[in-house]
Amino acid sequence: QIQVMESGGGLAQPGEPLSLSCRAFGFPSRASLMHWYRQPPGKERELVASITATGSITYYEESVKGRFTISRDNNQNTMYLQMNSLRPEDTAVYYCNIDHSGLLYWGQGTQVTVSS
Repeated sequence: QIQVMESGGGLAQPGEPLSLSCRAFGFPSRASLMHWYRQPPGKERELVASITATGSITYYEESVKGRFTISRDNNQNTMYLQMNSLRPEDTAVYYCNIDHSGLLYWGQGTQVTVSS
């Protein structure tokens, strides 16, 4: 059984933080490349951040650099996305993606809404 599950989405005002979590079940996240994607309303899904198996290398989409931080806790088999200084344009459904043994696994998504 393989499962990917996001949590932590919600409503935030501009400038406020939110923290997202992604827990993976059924395989070792230590051996996997993990990503956060997001899909704004009416738009295509886009890559936000990536992290390697040991957390030694990270990638960020340009618009979130300096504001978002990706991390992982392999003991808990969990990946995180700390989002600071949120903007209305960050509003989207955020998805966890795991690249495991050449296959891609997706969570169901969690809604993040940034509005006054």
